[in-house]
Amino acid sequence: MNKYKVAVVGATGVVGRTILKVLEEKNLPVSEYCLFASKNSAGNKLKFNNKEYIVQELTENSFDSGFDFAIFSAGGDIAKKFAPIAVERGCVVVDNSSAFRMDKDVPLVVPEVNKDELKNHKGIIANPNCSTIQAVLVLAPLNEAYKIKRIVYSTYQAVSGAGKKGILDLENGIKQYYSNTDGNNEYELQKFPYPIFNNCLPHIDVFLENGYTKEEEKMINETRKILGRSKLPITATAVRVPVFNCHGESINIEFNDIYEINDAIEVLKSAPGVVIKDDLENIEYPLPTEVSGQNDVYVGRIRRDFSLKSGLNLWVVGDNIRKGAATNAVQIVEELMKM
Repeated sequence: MNKYKVAVVGATGVVGRTILKVLEEKNLPVSEYCLFASKNSAGNKLKFNNKEYIVQELTENSFDSGFDFAIFSAGGDIAKKFAPIAVERGCVVVDNSSAFRMDKDVPLVVPEVNKDELKNHKGIIANPNCSTIQAVLVLAPLNEAYKIKRIVYSTYQAVSGAGKKGILDLENGIKQYYSNTDGNNEYELQKFPYPIFNNCLPHIDVFLENGYTKEEEKMINETRKILGRSKLPITATAVRVPVFNCHGESINIEFNDIYEINDAIEVLKSAPGVVIKDDLENIEYPLPTEVSGQNDVYVGRIRRDFSLKSGLNLWVVGDNIRKGAATNAVQIVEELMKM
């Protein structure tokens, strides 16, 4: 069996540390790991695979020693600069940023959905947006069975999706609220334009000229690319909510074909990476508190949309740091190792 050399870029971040956890769980045939981060984080020590690693500063020479694969989770600007350097040195890059997702020459991959696209890579594979990943796991089998006519996304996204500073804003808001009897919530915000504690912000990423946010546009365009439906009508509203981890999504689907609700449920039950939790009698449905730490995506509140001839409503919850980022990236590397 081949033994590979793997780099993890952005190893000290929220997603980077989770990538290390998933790599430990997977126990891939890797002979050597190297961990990279910014100059500010270089020198930090991380415990990984029962060994202490010293994080190295990412430089233009970091890939000179030869790597088979690199998982990037360090932001778009870093990816644009260093991913091509890694590829030039013979490394295959799986990038978690949005830098290459809509590049026509870069596969955008969720292994359970379109792993065959990996055969077409030219050195870089893009990891989709976290909210897109959990959605397409559910949508792809339904699209195959009934052909989707239209999608309406409403997302309820956890602060972990905004990184360390997003988590800190929620933590500080909670501390401030419970330490002040007068309810004064004033504290220095690290990430969000308004307090996220006891609040919902219908604003994720920057606003575009058309009134949508970049997050909403990502979901629309990435879903189309992954499903191979470039003209599929999709609309989205993305909301940040005061939940630490796991994104919730209300997905409304209109099909071209007539369907039976029980058949649709069976389609979802057989979908890889999808778990059905939908027991109304016992009030059971997916909750962020229960899905956090899981690699599967959970679906509940499965019901017909009676306002349409062939509509369906779903509630989908996924761990945005695990399957929405780290796990999906590691799964891509795992598939590449099999090729």
